[in-house]
Amino acid sequence: MDNSSAPAPLAERLRPKSLEDFLGQNKIMGPKSLLRKSLENDCVPSMIFWGPPGCGKTTLAHIIKGKSQKNFICISAISSGVKEVKSLLAEAREPEARKKGTILFIDEIHRFNKGQQDALLGAVEDGTITLIGATTENPGFEVNKALLSRCQLILFAPLSEDDLKNLLDSALKTHPKGLLRTDISIAPEVVEKLVHQSDGDARYLLNQIEWIVGNLGDKKELDLTVLDEIQYKKPLRYDKSGEEHYNLISVFHKSIRGSDPDAALYWLHRMLQGGEDPRFILRRLMRIAMEDIGLADPNALLLATSAREAFDFMGVPEGLIALDELAVYLSLAPKSNSLEIAGMTADQIIQRTGMLPVPKAFRNPVTRVGRELGYGEKYEYDHDSEGAYSGQDHLPSSLNGTVIYRPTLYGKEKQLAERLQSLNAIKKKKKDSL
Repeated sequence: MDNSSAPAPLAERLRPKSLEDFLGQNKIMGPKSLLRKSLENDCVPSMIFWGPPGCGKTTLAHIIKGKSQKNFICISAISSGVKEVKSLLAEAREPEARKKGTILFIDEIHRFNKGQQDALLGAVEDGTITLIGATTENPGFEVNKALLSRCQLILFAPLSEDDLKNLLDSALKTHPKGLLRTDISIAPEVVEKLVHQSDGDARYLLNQIEWIVGNLGDKKELDLTVLDEIQYKKPLRYDKSGEEHYNLISVFHKSIRGSDPDAALYWLHRMLQGGEDPRFILRRLMRIAMEDIGLADPNALLLATSAREAFDFMGVPEGLIALDELAVYLSLAPKSNSLEIAGMTADQIIQRTGMLPVPKAFRNPVTRVGRELGYGEKYEYDHDSEGAYSGQDHLPSSLNGTVIYRPTLYGKEKQLAERLQSLNAIKKKKKDSL
């Protein structure tokens, strides 16, 4: 069957062709912005466009194609390999092409591996091409540092609700390449729902309205009843190995550290609804119990291990309640990072001083040679001392008096701090008496 006459999707038909029609992104594309002036002067630098789907990255690249006098080549990283890239770069190095200049636009550039990205370096550096890459993923993770350092990073924001409302009205009624359905009324609450669920994604909104209107039949009113029948919810923006993955686990951790149970539950369920593995979240919760709560509440780690066991036993969905319980408990628990700091302090001391010998008093005199060398001499058995505490210094002699663990005065750790203070007083009294 010949589909050559089939109309293009609505989102493609309404794609802006000029800067004047470009939607949103006022911060980077305002009348006085540097990027806009660069486009108008046909003097764009190599750039990486970074932003969520449907916010105008590819559209702006096509506008540049229409305005620039340079050769413009467009490829997708999904379907292009090193061989094609090298062939395009060879063409760009031809004398006529060098004279005119070449802009190479790579959509989904984050899908290029290191080898494919490396192939671009020389051509960008010597001016053979002006590179424009578009990505939904954090370039800091997905674009190699050498290539990223040779490009300007342009950050695209999700489209505003006002922008999307204007786009919806235009697509439905006024745009000459739109649906031109002036006979259809659309309830305000439907507009709100469509825009809200589009989450700043113009392409998603246009695909939705095209599908819905195409299936209305004889209905002339688009209300919530119709919408509930045929609309599916846009998947949450989440990539278990990309930028949003790290952003969400970061804010989740910081919400608990900041003793904010409401935020902790919100971000927890954002991750779960996005498809995150609950065991990944449980591992982070166990880390929080050790890193941010520690000895201020030793029960935190016990509850974390119990939550893991409960989830493994119960599974989904009931086992997820264990994650909720743990997240709230850790949020409200007293906080102490004294153990993390103590560990780092110990590491720094060892790196600075090297492997200092164990004091002879604490070596095990199990061999004749050891006994002849004085192993175990002057060791005081603590249980034979008053209060079961001898007050001996167990560090290497050159480190005596070094403080590594500094307890906080929060939660149960306050009791440990008081205990440590009393032990230090006994040790000082003993030394003063010698």
